Amino acid sequence: MYTYDNGWEYEWYAKNDHTVDYRIHGGMVAGRWVKDQEANIVMLTPGIYKVAWTEPTGTDVALDFVPNEKKLNGTIFFPAWVKQHPEITVTFQNEHIDRMHEAREKYDTYPKMVVPEFAHITYIGDSGQNNEDVIAEAPYDGITNDIRAGKYFDENYRRIKK
Repeated sequence: MYTYDNGWEYEWYAKNDHTVDYRIHGGMVAGRWVKDQEANIVMLTPGIYKVAWTEPTGTDVALDFVPNEKKLNGTIFFPAWVKQHPEITVTFQNEHIDRMHEAREKYDTYPKMVVPEFAHITYIGDSGQNNEDVIAEAPYDGITNDIRAGKYFDENYRRIKK
């Protein structure tokens, strides 16, 4: 989990060498969550990673992780329509891909809203690869605190049932 300097909070999981899952807990699209997003994931040098992808919304994301220093730099390139209608994206994207494509075609793409920000990593865990429990439900108020406090996952990164 990480928090950008602008206050936006994200939870992100490198599911494997080409796929990421994430939930958004703060910012203009808080409440959005995504599974199985194809991404380009590379190690630039030991301890520094670059991850980039394009969402069905047309949003482009580029993240540079420096986990040993608990920081990252991210740039998000939001199409104009996401800035104008963020509520369309605040859902479980996987069940609404057609809706994302329709909005991308219906509304303006340009000018893009470019958000370059540094972030502080607030939590790092090792949940293994392809763990479907890591990002398995919509974000809720307090979920990030539950995760950091050890109240959300067991020792094997399986969700603790409520």
